[in-house]
Amino acid sequence: FKDLGLSAELLQAVKKQGYDEATPIQAQAIPLVLEGKDVLAGAQTGTGKTAGFTLPVLQLLQRSHRASQKPHPKVLVLTPTRELAAQVQASVRDYGRYLPFRPAVLFWGVSINPQTQKLIKGVDIVVVTHGRLLDHVGQRSIDLSKIEILILDEADRMLDMGFIPDVRKIAKALPEKRQTLMFSATMPTAVKALANGLLNAPVHVEVTP
Repeated sequence: FKDLGLSAELLQAVKKQGYDEATPIQAQAIPLVLEGKDVLAGAQTGTGKTAGFTLPVLQLLQRSHRASQKPHPKVLVLTPTRELAAQVQASVRDYGRYLPFRPAVLFWGVSINPQTQKLIKGVDIVVVTHGRLLDHVGQRSIDLSKIEILILDEADRMLDMGFIPDVRKIAKALPEKRQTLMFSATMPTAVKALANGLLNAPVHVEVTP
């Protein structure tokens, strides 16, 4: 991890999690994300891909952080299920433990009001399922105008579950000028087609299981 250009705070958090050596997907994806490139990454579940986008995205936030400003959502992570949203949120919390950023996780099955209150207070990173995000968009309780980075996690599962029209709808509500990262366990033609529509000259990274 020390060779990947991560900040001291992130390296400290990685060490606290008990990791020394980056997995192949992390070693390939992290430098590309730090360079600001769009990335299409293929990696099986369990290969460490969540840290592969969480760590560099937290570092990009560090670079642009202004302590005096009220936080606005700058990073949006779309996940297909509430379980995966909770896992990504835990990763953001663990790797960002020494950083000042406020994350929020938004999914169905729980009251929307506490989520809305958290958004009003200000957050930097939002981890969501598509349906609950569209609820907040409909209620105008979330401001997507300052999103700098969009991440689609488990894109193939979103495809299998029929969520792609909503994903495209959400992407249209975001600033055109942004960095977009897509991670998928498999790379069917439909996922590549989605990437072509959402990503700008992406670098393709694929790790064989």
